[in-house]
Amino acid sequence: MAFIGLGFRLVDLQLWRHDELAKLAQDNTQQKFWQAAKRGDILDVNGNLLATSIFVKTVCANPSLLANQRLIGNPQMTFARALAPLLQVDENKLYQQLLPRVWKNQKGEMATNQYVVLQRKVTDETWSKIQLAMNNLPSVADMSKWKKSDRMALTNLCQSAIFADADQMRVYPNGGLAANVLGFVASQDGTNGVQQMSGCDGIERSLNSKLSGATGWRLTETDSRKHELVALRDEDVQARDGLNVVLTIDSAVQHIVETALADAMKEHAPASITGIVMRPRTGEILAMASLPDYDPNNPRTVTTDTRDRVIGDLIEPGSTFKTIVISAALNEHVVSLNDNFFCEDGAFHFSGITLHDAEGHHFGNLTVEQILQKSSNIGAAKIGIQLQAPKLYDYMQAYGLGVPTGIPLPGEVSGKNYLRPVEKWNKVSIAQIPMGQGVAVTRLQMMMAVCAIANGGTLMQPMLVNRLQDQNGNTVQQYAPQPVRRVLNESTSKLMVEALKTVVTPDGTAPDAAMKDYVVAGKTGTAQEVDSQTHTYSSDKYLVSFIGFFPADDPQLCIYVVLDAPKEGAHAFGGTDAAPVFKEIAERCASYLNIAPDKNLPPLNSPQPLVAAGGSR
Repeated sequence: MAFIGLGFRLVDLQLWRHDELAKLAQDNTQQKFWQAAKRGDILDVNGNLLATSIFVKTVCANPSLLANQRLIGNPQMTFARALAPLLQVDENKLYQQLLPRVWKNQKGEMATNQYVVLQRKVTDETWSKIQLAMNNLPSVADMSKWKKSDRMALTNLCQSAIFADADQMRVYPNGGLAANVLGFVASQDGTNGVQQMSGCDGIERSLNSKLSGATGWRLTETDSRKHELVALRDEDVQARDGLNVVLTIDSAVQHIVETALADAMKEHAPASITGIVMRPRTGEILAMASLPDYDPNNPRTVTTDTRDRVIGDLIEPGSTFKTIVISAALNEHVVSLNDNFFCEDGAFHFSGITLHDAEGHHFGNLTVEQILQKSSNIGAAKIGIQLQAPKLYDYMQAYGLGVPTGIPLPGEVSGKNYLRPVEKWNKVSIAQIPMGQGVAVTRLQMMMAVCAIANGGTLMQPMLVNRLQDQNGNTVQQYAPQPVRRVLNESTSKLMVEALKTVVTPDGTAPDAAMKDYVVAGKTGTAQEVDSQTHTYSSDKYLVSFIGFFPADDPQLCIYVVLDAPKEGAHAFGGTDAAPVFKEIAERCASYLNIAPDKNLPPLNSPQPLVAAGGSR
């Protein structure tokens, strides 16, 4: 009977329950170790580090081990007292985390907490100090009379109750520099239980898949102490680190822009201020900033006020929009620069409303060039009327208004709802839109339009990413400038450049934008803001701007500065508030980038002054 019972039991174990018990045995001896991939770096165009990842530890505890030990009194307090100074946390809070918690799981079984995170982002140096403290912890007890098994049990407890998981920490060495471009990250649990960083804004978000890489794993056999048996390792797949992203941003130019904007914030106290620096021929963005900004090292500093206004906010562009209307009229041969328009002595009655020129000007006859130079609203309105609504609408579309620019950043708005088709225009739209009223654009859309005028007539796609590299610096993907379409012919572009040069002369609206060694072409903008409550134009809040490029006939840089509601109120103007900021940025960038001057040069073949030996010129 005993042998029959034994035989039945063997059949049960070896045959009927074989699969169940084999899996249980495998689960007890086989373990999968996950290996996180290093997130790729973000670099500027010169290889300077803008964002990187460093490997750190997440320090954890198993409170269930501390609950059942009988060797030292109040083990939670003993461990908390040893760890609190190293983790730089409150001792009582740590004590509470180490207390066991008992509950019923979904199966109705009693369960206890075996995994508690004590501190994230702990450096390897601090973790080494924690391990040393845990190894020295048994010295708190007098073990001279203890049994050998008890001494070993306490030593094992100190080594196993506190442990660490591999983690990464994202670091932005330059603090808030280019924060809106870079974005920030947040840690989250992956499907395999490995902590992974996920981009939440900026390049970190839009290129998250490129930066993240792929998690690796190791499937292996372990002994009773969960130590790996290397000889029985089944699978070993190395993690694939993320790619490095090299931007077109130049950190030195970015610093120049942000410093100038910060100074203007102090002087004019606007609600916000933005600046962009771009190469007109290629669309490469060298700097893009919006203040107030945030520190990506501390995502808690992110608020609605720190958003990227360059691509995320729509604005009425004001008089900078006259560049679009007049260039369209020139390109269609509707007008020439020398054509005269009577500007009604400052008051133009049209379709039941009266249009005025800014600053109380009372202009009479002005040429098209002078309309740009002096920024006559009435002159621009008359040019728009002569161009006619369908053609104006076609050119607004050709310049890329109402559609995303294609910049690789999240949160870009298109303004499609504000680029209404002609049949939805009212009677005065054809006169108001040429003034920059009744139409909304993003700052980047306006920048791309003026760059098209500067570079000979071609609308470019903004370029923010230069290339992708592997961890060894090898180029995986190289990006090139992308033309979108030709908007103007080259002759029209040259005419517009000549007209825009006059804006920075003493007779223009922006003499404060003139540079010493470079000829500047540009345009001011002063637009009344719309009150969000009454939906009418505000009498004391203005959006003032200046957009310009230099050297005018061979443009290397285009710079756009916008101040939102400066303290000067109704006395704020693009020529007085934004133009000086443009000049400061332009002068410093020209010096840093070593741009050849095109002004105040000696005549060709003129005799050069001699330099005496050992002397100076």
